[in-house]
Amino acid sequence: MAVWIEQQFGHTFARPDLCAMALKHRSAGARHNERLEFLGDSVFGLAVASMLYEAFPGADEGALSRQRATLVSGEALGRIAAERGVGEQLTFGAGELKSGGHRRLSILADALEAIVGAVFLDAGFEAAAAVVRRLVGPRLAQLPAATLLKDPKTRLQEALQGRGIALPEYTVTAVGGEPHAQSFAVRCDVPALGLAAQGDGASRRAAEQLAADRLIALLPLERRKPA
Repeated sequence: MAVWIEQQFGHTFARPDLCAMALKHRSAGARHNERLEFLGDSVFGLAVASMLYEAFPGADEGALSRQRATLVSGEALGRIAAERGVGEQLTFGAGELKSGGHRRLSILADALEAIVGAVFLDAGFEAAAAVVRRLVGPRLAQLPAATLLKDPKTRLQEALQGRGIALPEYTVTAVGGEPHAQSFAVRCDVPALGLAAQGDGASRRAAEQLAADRLIALLPLERRKPA
């Protein structure tokens, strides 16, 4: 394990017990990684915020927040952990192991944060930040423009407002399924442009976002971006 940690994260633990705890899922018993995950989440967020602040000196607070959210999302961290082989190093209880916990992105993301938390306790913030830079640094260049990280409803609203066009109208056209597993259909209209699009999802918000995204695709190219 020590060799794997050094190869994948560039850190040698002075306290191997912290590393072992970071890689122990709660299903495996006491002294699991949830407390380290809690700590690592904050360390990870601060380290990424610092990286973005330095890398994008012209970006405002909103843009930096959206970029950070993209880099530290559960899915993003889970994929990083999977690439580093974290799942194969985790210790699980029999039930979680049988259910495929070593492949579940949420569990992998939690373990990655726990590893960063363990490095922080082992050697301090600079060592933990160095690990985060190793993991996330290559992804900075792959970030889309900050404006594209806004959700579709926000992008549509800004594109219309910037040209003096009234806000879109959202109408729920159908609700289906059982109360615990509903599905929604929503229509998004921009009457001033004579455009409409339909979206569906497991929540009204998700359906609205999809409808807005589809309506953006219908806008003339010059109107898809904020004025």
